[in-house]
Amino acid sequence: MQRHMFKDFSTQAMTMGLLAAFVGCASSFAVIVQGLTAVGASPAQAASGLLAVSVAMGLATVWTSFSSRTPVAIAWSTPGAALLATSGILSGGFAAATGAFLVCGVLILACAYWQRLGKWVSAIPTSLANAMLAGILLGLCLAPVKAVAQLPWQGLAIVVTWALVAKLSRLYAVPAAVAVTVAIIWAQTPAGNFAAISLVPQIEFGLPVFTLDAAIGIAIPLFIVTMASQNIPGFAVLKVNGYTPAPAPLFRLTGLFTMGASFFGGHAVNLSALTAAMCTGPDAHPDPARRYWAAGFCGIGYLAFGLLAGAATAFIAAAPPVLIQAVAGLALLGALASALLGAMQAPEDREAAIVTFLVTASGVSFGGVSGAFWGLIAGGAILALARWKRG
Repeated sequence: MQRHMFKDFSTQAMTMGLLAAFVGCASSFAVIVQGLTAVGASPAQAASGLLAVSVAMGLATVWTSFSSRTPVAIAWSTPGAALLATSGILSGGFAAATGAFLVCGVLILACAYWQRLGKWVSAIPTSLANAMLAGILLGLCLAPVKAVAQLPWQGLAIVVTWALVAKLSRLYAVPAAVAVTVAIIWAQTPAGNFAAISLVPQIEFGLPVFTLDAAIGIAIPLFIVTMASQNIPGFAVLKVNGYTPAPAPLFRLTGLFTMGASFFGGHAVNLSALTAAMCTGPDAHPDPARRYWAAGFCGIGYLAFGLLAGAATAFIAAAPPVLIQAVAGLALLGALASALLGAMQAPEDREAAIVTFLVTASGVSFGGVSGAFWGLIAGGAILALARWKRG
């Protein structure tokens, strides 16, 4: 069995898998750090959280791909991190946020055993789920404009690099912008500031604290965003390429890894759409039966990146926040465009979708609960009223 598995190995699959890991990490790790910091994580806690989700998605991807011989790629929840970036610090601090992460993991795990919960999430109108996601992403996607206004030359260098490279290859646009940002930070920061950066990963263990505000304001929206924006599209990518894994084992796996990562500051892991598209397509290997090696090496790449989490987080902490937010915003432009398109696609749902979008994007909170939850509630009420009027 092992000999047959190694016969499936190919350099093409290995190259595509490592490239997928690089693109996935380089294009969105700034979003993860920004999100964890926004809900109260210290630099050390943010580094630990980045390490935790990197290791979680790496181990989950390696295990799933090689055990099932299916190119299933697990990733961190980038839309979920964007949600965190707009939530603000909770009354219980970062411990309350990790409690919400744990609750989110429990909800994902519950989908493996209680299929009705998964059906309820799937029953949320696509227009409203996309509108909520678009509202979450809007603030970060405005960051490149703010960067150009506050730091004209640095902001323009990042945005122009992204635009020019995107004309040649959309795949490398965000990594190129990341490289320019790193060069700018390195050039403008005194060398002594980097002397204390350690390449040895540091783990910060903490017991989660459960609060009702965090459960309603973060855990539930994080669960919905992760399911609607990551898991469902992830299954769709696999299906398009001819793979039909059973949902329950994957929900069980990602739920357990999300729960485990929460104790070290990690927020959520889920099925990937972007890296899955790279690992499941013909570019990974002409033979669909041998593409699981691409996903396997993608997981190995995630694990390698996790070892650099401390250095990456410390480097980001030395940078002007608006530059990091600009890179994060550029990385999420495609997701924002897709969410807006999905929100407005059904004419009969547009009014409810725009209400969801506006309430979510406003960033206001009521009773300590974030705007993402209330946006979904407000849009749902408008949609229910419209359907009631139509009979």
